[in-house]
Amino acid sequence: MKIYTRTGDSGETSLIGGRRVRKTDPRIEAYGTIDELNAVIGLVRATSEDDLRDPELHQIQEDLFSIGAQLASIDATEELPGPSPERVAALEASIDQMDMRLVPLRNFILPGGCVAAAHLHVARTVCRRAERLVLSLNSESLRSTVIYLNRLSDYLFVAARFTNLRSKIEDVPWTGNPD
Repeated sequence: MKIYTRTGDSGETSLIGGRRVRKTDPRIEAYGTIDELNAVIGLVRATSEDDLRDPELHQIQEDLFSIGAQLASIDATEELPGPSPERVAALEASIDQMDMRLVPLRNFILPGGCVAAAHLHVARTVCRRAERLVLSLNSESLRSTVIYLNRLSDYLFVAARFTNLRSKIEDVPWTGNPD
């Protein structure tokens, strides 16, 4: 089977179930951004020297693939459910576990640090964009997906800080000073 089909050459793509939509459709934008987020998390996994978070990041990639399938289905809610409350709880537990070891924030921090932490910050910003795009679909049935993405962005922020801590790199506070 060839990787190219030429069926998208006219600017349309198929949803799960076969319905054709424009590649600029908000649903395509949403699941395309989920795919981008998944790729950035893959980059984090490939560049991190700390395997501590790798099993969690792998599970997050699995979750994101499921979310992409949910968004790509004709009826994004009936056939393919969103992330379970247990997955959100797992993210929260991990956030709490990492946060216990971090210095409490008193200022905003500048994204950066070691390479893996910088990539986690990029993933966080892509996750926030994905959340906004899913919200723009204005579907109450995507509520669990929105909650998951909201928590995931929190997880990615704390994971970036935790990765820097483990790499012995301090957070750089934003001073608000243009000099």
